[in-house]
Amino acid sequence: MTQQSAFVIGATGQVGRATVRALAADGFQVRAASRGGGRDASWPAEVRAVRLDRADDAALADALGEGCDVLVDCVAYGRDEARQLLGLADRIGSAVVISSVAVYEDGQGRSLDTQNEPDGSPAYPVPIPESQPTVEPGEGTYATRKAALERELLTDGRLPATLLRAGAIHGPHSRTPRELHFVKRVVDGRRTRILAHRGESRFHPVHVANIAELVRLAARRPGSRVLNAADPQAPTVAEISAAVDAALGAPESELVLMDGAPETGPVGQTPWSAARPVVCDMSAAERELGYRPVTDYAASLPETAEGLARRLAEEPDWRAAFPEMAKAYDPHLDLFDYAAEDAWLAGHGYSVAR
Repeated sequence: MTQQSAFVIGATGQVGRATVRALAADGFQVRAASRGGGRDASWPAEVRAVRLDRADDAALADALGEGCDVLVDCVAYGRDEARQLLGLADRIGSAVVISSVAVYEDGQGRSLDTQNEPDGSPAYPVPIPESQPTVEPGEGTYATRKAALERELLTDGRLPATLLRAGAIHGPHSRTPRELHFVKRVVDGRRTRILAHRGESRFHPVHVANIAELVRLAARRPGSRVLNAADPQAPTVAEISAAVDAALGAPESELVLMDGAPETGPVGQTPWSAARPVVCDMSAAERELGYRPVTDYAASLPETAEGLARRLAEEPDWRAAFPEMAKAYDPHLDLFDYAAEDAWLAGHGYSVAR
């Protein structure tokens, strides 16, 4: 059998590292393209690292050369990137492109873009199938840009493309690790967790290894399709809190469960908190690709949690340790405002467990 070739854009990012590793292990000849042209220590020597600014159309065309059997794009965000790939369709056998569950709309105009508005939390079916309506394509938000990316690739017809709608991505090398919310509290000895919506919020996570497995399978079965990308379980925020404690060998924290949304400010809010669940249906991937998850949230968590704890030991200032995480949230919002938490607890008759 002739060895197939893969070209991965965004190879040194969180998803890209795992994807290159999975494709190489499956026998693909992999070129791993990134802005810095670096390598991951886990990649086999045969992987060829390529320096590339993907915004430069000519540079991408030159790097792609005579082409590849499958191109994996981990960093495409909108219509321009879709058109860039379509312009090279004669050199690409098929594409696998990372999208997001953020594209979903609930049929009443609500989406993750509206969740902070009054009655703006989307009421999705549980679980969400890929047939669920999506937001209108546009350039205004992350969700509308991802929708534009999908629409352009899927309606053009020149390039078979699998769009993977990823949930809350987790695993090593994240620049915006949601798990930091609980890991830092363990490191800081905060034993009381205040959780909005009674800790019952669910935002379906997906480990990078599961995304990489979906990419690998889609690369072997080219086609034009959209598929959800999520872990086998969708834990609640309370379950995630307990899982982080267990992963770091800490006693299980005391949970203070707040009815509804935070009353004022960020107290009670977490990176997974929402009034209604976001849970993905994975049956299409199982049916179309023969997909089986390679890990789950609890099993994969120790590597992530321990890595975050090590980074905080090296740099206790979380904003310096994770600058992209700090930028992702309101720059005036302190995710770890313990004084505000203590004041809320005192005002509601609770003591702080240390």
